[in-house]
Amino acid sequence: MLTGVTEGFLCCLLGSPPNAVGPLESVESGDGYTFVEVKPGRVLRVKHAGPAPAPSPPPPPDAAQDGRAGLVRCQRRITVYRNGRLLVENLGRAPRADLGHGQGGCEPPAALEVELAEPAGAEGRAHAGGAGSGRRRRARRPKRTIHIDCEKRITSCKGAQADVVLFFIHGVGGSLAIWKEQLDFFAGLGYEVVAPDLAGHGASSAPQVAAAYTFYALAEDMRAIFRRYAKKRNVLIGHSYGVSFCTFLAHEYPDLVHKVIMINGGGPTALEPSICSVFNMPACVLHCLSPCLAWSFLKAGFARQGAKEKQLLKEGNAFNVSSFVLRAMMSGQYWPEGDEVYHAELTVPVLLVHGMHDKFVPVEEDQRMAEILLLAFLKLIDEGSHMVMLECPETVNTLLHEFLLWEPEPSPRALPEPPPAAAEEK
Repeated sequence: MLTGVTEGFLCCLLGSPPNAVGPLESVESGDGYTFVEVKPGRVLRVKHAGPAPAPSPPPPPDAAQDGRAGLVRCQRRITVYRNGRLLVENLGRAPRADLGHGQGGCEPPAALEVELAEPAGAEGRAHAGGAGSGRRRRARRPKRTIHIDCEKRITSCKGAQADVVLFFIHGVGGSLAIWKEQLDFFAGLGYEVVAPDLAGHGASSAPQVAAAYTFYALAEDMRAIFRRYAKKRNVLIGHSYGVSFCTFLAHEYPDLVHKVIMINGGGPTALEPSICSVFNMPACVLHCLSPCLAWSFLKAGFARQGAKEKQLLKEGNAFNVSSFVLRAMMSGQYWPEGDEVYHAELTVPVLLVHGMHDKFVPVEEDQRMAEILLLAFLKLIDEGSHMVMLECPETVNTLLHEFLLWEPEPSPRALPEPPPAAAEEK
């Protein structure tokens, strides 16, 4: 702690932030790490592992015979009213009966009305039938209406598919090291995995300009990484702030993104920096407070504060970010486009994973996200917190793998009817 305070005072006197990471050359190392230059002087470290090229196995006979298997038709009308309400209407049939909270056997509501002014409130979230029509009659002046009409095929990612890539994106203050258990697990199953360090995190370069850490600057970095490694079917896995980049990529590349997994990502609202946040202090002051911030993160980010969790912070592998980068990241999260409408437009299947002891993201925010998304599973892990992928790796890996293997079954109406000859015999 004394060392951190001393370095902080030197930072204030010299006027230069500590722990600056210089630019790196674009090279590939033998341990699976690649340094990708996304812009001149802006280099990201990427963990890339994958199976040897192999021909994909032929599809099962039943899937080959039934061309409707895994086919999802989406018809939605999203209306934003001037009184601050969002109305989402599912006009076509979509396989939502077995989604959401894993409950089946009931028909989902045709309309979903959300109160934008009160994100934490339960009022105005879901109304079916006459209640929804009554609300619509009072809100007569729509501000914006969006129609979505698409048809896409969702298949499982079984085994070592040659056209499947899993992208892992971490959040603020982390690095690709937080995905160690997941990278090893899925690489061992034969999947191709890609995990970058965000700018200023891990071994990526850290520009000493605050504008380099805005959402848009980081999103363009992730776009460059995605376009470099993407194949036909890509799965995006994000944690915390990294979920925003997964949403951005899924919105930008709907034909390439196969599925999305959001871990403790929060609600479908635009991120805005807090005026009274401790991260608005000067970088040198934050560096003086770095031991306190590390202790606070340990208390809030983990359900337990045992030897395993403390070792993660001491090693500095997963959480090693300078105070300047941390301040710039927290101040640059403003993303006005990422509102409820932006998320409601997504038609890709989404798995929401939430640790119940998370003190950063309330569970109500992920529940709100599950309500607005078209195809969403919400899975709660009782013994997990914000860093649930480190606390419960086996549980998280199982949930992720099951979601990769999932594909919607054809509805009874989609199945072909028996020929007339069979009916005459009866």
